Amino acid sequence: MATTDSGHRHTVPAGDLNVHTGQSAGAKSLAVLRIATGLLFLWAFADKTFGFGYATSSGNAWINGGSPTKGFLSRVDVGPFAETLRSWGGTWWADWLFMAGLLGIGIAVTLGIALRLSAIAGTVMMLLMWVAEWPLSRTTAAGEPTMSTNPVIDYHLVYALVLIALAATAAGATWGLGNLWSRMPFVDHNRWLR
Repeated sequence: MATTDSGHRHTVPAGDLNVHTGQSAGAKSLAVLRIATGLLFLWAFADKTFGFGYATSSGNAWINGGSPTKGFLSRVDVGPFAETLRSWGGTWWADWLFMAGLLGIGIAVTLGIALRLSAIAGTVMMLLMWVAEWPLSRTTAAGEPTMSTNPVIDYHLVYALVLIALAATAAGATWGLGNLWSRMPFVDHNRWLR
């Protein structure tokens, strides 16, 4: 049972009441998904910056003069944009945009702020990476297998869908700073920043 402001009592299913307080299993599950997704972006940023030896060796770390985009984009050899994407690999602007995107999306999603902006930026980044891998092709220009396991849905598109779902459900309100962020005057007047 819940009481309205006028003092009238009405029945509200427990699950509905919990959704609004951020205490439902769904809200908590989305918070865990949000934090894990944000940390995924932050890890990619940290590994490319410092070269922990997972995806990026120490010698190829950004702080050691390596390029976070050259390795990935220089190997693009499938799809209609392969030549353009290869030409972007290792350029200063591609490196800075990519790293700023990883860091900004990672911080925002982990903290639960600016989820709409993060969803847009992250979706653009993931779509560009999907285009670079071009999973529609079964073979490379040299006739080698591309190792594509699904011609349409791959992990880049799943990450983009996760970011969109997190923004659409205001997942930053549970175990995040989403409510505080949305009450800031600048954000309140510019709802697209939520």
